[in-house]
Amino acid sequence: MELRQLQYTLQIAADKNFSRAAEKLHIAQPSLSQQLSKLEKELGVRLFQRNTSTVELTHAGASFVEHAQKIMDAVEQLKQEMSDISQLRKGKVVVGSMPITGSHLLPRVLPAFKQSYPDIEITLLEDSSMNLEKLTASGKADLSLLALPLSEPSLSWVPIGEEMIDLAVPPQHPLAERAAADPVRPITIDEIWNEAFVVLKKGQGFRKLTFDICRDAGFEPNVVFESNNIETLQSLVATGMGITLVPRFIARAKRSEFIPVYLPLAEPSPSRTLVVAYRNGRYLSKAAEAFIDTFKQVLDKLVVEDIQDPPRM
Repeated sequence: MELRQLQYTLQIAADKNFSRAAEKLHIAQPSLSQQLSKLEKELGVRLFQRNTSTVELTHAGASFVEHAQKIMDAVEQLKQEMSDISQLRKGKVVVGSMPITGSHLLPRVLPAFKQSYPDIEITLLEDSSMNLEKLTASGKADLSLLALPLSEPSLSWVPIGEEMIDLAVPPQHPLAERAAADPVRPITIDEIWNEAFVVLKKGQGFRKLTFDICRDAGFEPNVVFESNNIETLQSLVATGMGITLVPRFIARAKRSEFIPVYLPLAEPSPSRTLVVAYRNGRYLSKAAEAFIDTFKQVLDKLVVEDIQDPPRM
């Protein structure tokens, strides 16, 4: 059994098509079929059920692919570790990121990282928090920017910063007017129990956090609209469609129009813990560790800026 045969099998399983797999592997399709047949003969089992239109894994094939993925991941981690030992500064880190959070934080992180490590390649994977956990657990992402709590038990994480949660309301909302007239008086979560909420759709971690904050205050949010995009939610709030909760780093981002009023909430103010997650037992290359350190430094700077220049109503 050869490593290339494991790689070939994984690619066929991913594409479910010999022609596409051969194209991605940069080999001729007959050579791919020959190598698979050779492997199946050595193992004494069929890995794929083939017909004219589909290629499906057999029971033995599914088990083989699961173990083959672990082997290929281990080989890649060994390469990374040996590269570090030889003091090479070149490398690659695949980073998963929640689209909206990443869009506001990564433009600060990536330039700082590239300045210190110009020869390390960063590849971004943007997806929902639920899918990012799966991608990280399967080894398809080295690291992922997520927020606690995590639901995938096979992940470890490093905290990189605490982000406050603000309330976003329309400019003409009574709470906005009250805050402008009496900025010292805090706004509490239980004051918004009967408000109309616009929230993120299922599968996004911040939706769950929004519901948890409301439930902890003793009520279920009255959801009138859902979106996959928190920028859309903020625009809807600005035009009077409802209210929502927004992470502070996102609330601080500059937009040209449809801007709601952001109100800090009373102590104990709700917040979320941002983390960089990785699979349990996965070797973290020096490049990956450097990326985590850079992220921490950027988040620390943002927290200091937030203290020195708190959000204005």
